[in-house]
This record gives sequence, structure tokens and C-alpha cells, in this order.
Amino acid sequence: MTDWRAPRLRGCFCCDQSPSPRTASSRRGFMLGAGALALTAAMRHDEAVAQTADVKPFRIDVHHHLSPPTYVTASNDAGFGDPLMKNWTIEKSLADMDKAGIATAMLSVTTPAVNFTKGDTARRLCRESNEYAAKLVADHPGRFGNFAMLPLTDIEGSLRELAYALDTLKADGIALMTSYGDKWLGDPSFLPVMEELNRRKALVYTHPTAANCCVNLVPTQPPVMIEFGTDTTRAIADIVFSGNARRFPDIRWIFSHAGGTMPFLIERFVRHPLLAPKAKETVPDGTLIELKRFFYDTAQTSNRSAMLALAAIIPPSQIVFGTDFPYWTGIDHAKGLREAAVFTDEQIAAIERGNALKLIPRLASYFENGPTSSDIAK
Repeated sequence: MTDWRAPRLRGCFCCDQSPSPRTASSRRGFMLGAGALALTAAMRHDEAVAQTADVKPFRIDVHHHLSPPTYVTASNDAGFGDPLMKNWTIEKSLADMDKAGIATAMLSVTTPAVNFTKGDTARRLCRESNEYAAKLVADHPGRFGNFAMLPLTDIEGSLRELAYALDTLKADGIALMTSYGDKWLGDPSFLPVMEELNRRKALVYTHPTAANCCVNLVPTQPPVMIEFGTDTTRAIADIVFSGNARRFPDIRWIFSHAGGTMPFLIERFVRHPLLAPKAKETVPDGTLIELKRFFYDTAQTSNRSAMLALAAIIPPSQIVFGTDFPYWTGIDHAKGLREAAVFTDEQIAAIERGNALKLIPRLASYFENGPTSSDIAK
């Protein structure tokens, strides 16, 4: 049977050897252990605060939203959007980044991107939004990167915008939603775009949204609460079991929010090829091989439960720092990673900076005089 469990992680009680009956029955021993864990978490919390105050910013946030003026206007006209999205400013982004020790934030438009429109309107909105982001990158050297938006259901328009964004605007990658109406990213209709992304070895960041099926399923639960994580999971599964993961191995995928619910459904992912003969053809080397090639961000999942689940199957080298600003803050994510007590200091340094530098090497020049590895591991 395939074993997806990682080696024991520091601070992971679930992987420790079972205590002796005598030790297990000691309430005093349990309380001391709990006290030590609480003290460790508090110390890491304080260290994270001190670090952002004393060390030159070094973190790279791969999940950071902007709201171009034309996009806000379009959202107002279409009757959607929340105050955090509509009231975003570059000054708010920079203030949050500085507080959290974030050197660079990779900008992307949040859901629904251009799913609410189509045709020339969608093409124009993508172009204007991408040009606005490119200007921010140019105006603030080293502080921002750009994941450009595409009107993915419009294949011709997407191929044109992809070329313009990467060749002219020098975008760092492409931002896609996890689904478009009733189609996920493994859908055959998207193959021409996937082929081009693969040819270019593009970095593709994905953001969850609510598919047509699941916008208003339960009145007490808005899509952002449950459906976003589920839609990310569907997108991952569709890319893998459509065969696209093997067909386009040079696309470098980033999935938001620790892969959605995928870590909790890992048994079903692994067993699916055993139960469905056609699925076996798409993952001849097993599902885990494909899942471990993808990257996963920490946005709104920088907590012990989520990170333990992700780290049990995905190596730290494939995890990148994300904040989901303006919907959450950078400092809370920096604190959360340390308080979770899942990763070593060296692994946290890779998650917060090193792994992203491998994906976006142009940023390395901005870190030549940055903090040392010992600073990062504080």
C-alpha cells in the first residue's frame, strides 16, 4: 500500500512514539508537556514580532490581491464585490507588507476575475488590469510581482493576452481561477492555452472561486466558507486525472490555501486509480508523484491543523508563503507558521522566501543585501 506519510516533523505529537503506560497515566506529565508547548508557541510569536521590527524585509507573498480601478468600476456596474476588495489601495498593501517583513508581494485579481463577463469586455478588463499591475511593479522595484489575468473561456483572447502579458509586460506568471462556469482546469476546451503555458514553462497561480453548481447551496454558508476549498480540490483532481499533469509537466502550478481539502481526501486521491481503470492511465506512477510536483501556499491556512495535514504528504520544498491580503494580514501568517510548530526554522525560511525565489529567480537581485539565513530563522 502506498504510504503518503512524511517523516516525523518537529513538534508533531501525532507521529511520536507512544508513551509507556506509566507516562501516559501521569496527568502531571501531560500538563507539563502542554505548558511547554504553549511556552514554545508564545516564544515563537514574540520572535516573529521582533523579527519584523529588526530585520530587513525578506518574505515573498505569492497570494496578494490588488484591485485595479477599472476592475472596481466593473464590479460596481455588475453588482458584486466586497468592501475589502473595493477599498484596496497600494498604500494599504505596502503598510501590511512592511509590518510583516514582506519584501515582495505577487499581485493578482481575486475571484471572480472576469468570470462575470465575456467577449470584448472581458478582454479589455484583463488588458487594463494587467497593465495597471505592471505599472505598480515598475513604480515599486522589488516590492511587487504580477500574475496576469486571462479570459480563459475565450481561447483566442487568452492566447493573445498571455503573449502580451509575458512578452511585453514581463509578468512573472499567469493567474487562473480554479473553475470557469462549469469547467475546471483540466477541461479539453482549455488545451490550447495549457499547451502554450507548458511551452513557456509558465508559473501559474490559481485562485478558488465558486462554480455554477455551488454558488448558493446553503443559505448559511457563503461560497468562500466551504466551496472555495472544495473548488481548489476539484481543480487539482481535474488537472491530475485528465492527464494534464503528465501531458504538461513544465507548467509550474501554485494552488491556494494549502490545496483546499485535498490533504484531507488524500486516501481517495491515492485509491482512485485503483478503482477506476481510466484514471490509472493518467497517473501510471501513482497520484502522489503528481501532487508532490505542485506548489501550495499558506494563505488562510497558517495553522497547525492545516499545515500538519499538508506537510504529511507534501515536502516543505513545495510550500510557499501566501497571505490573501486584504482578506487577512501578513503578520498573522508569519506568526501562525511559527506557532503551528510544524516546520523547522530552516523549512520556514524556505517557505517564506527560498521556495518562491526558485520559482521567480528575478527577485534574487533584490535580496543580495538582505538578511542572512540566521536572521530568517529567528
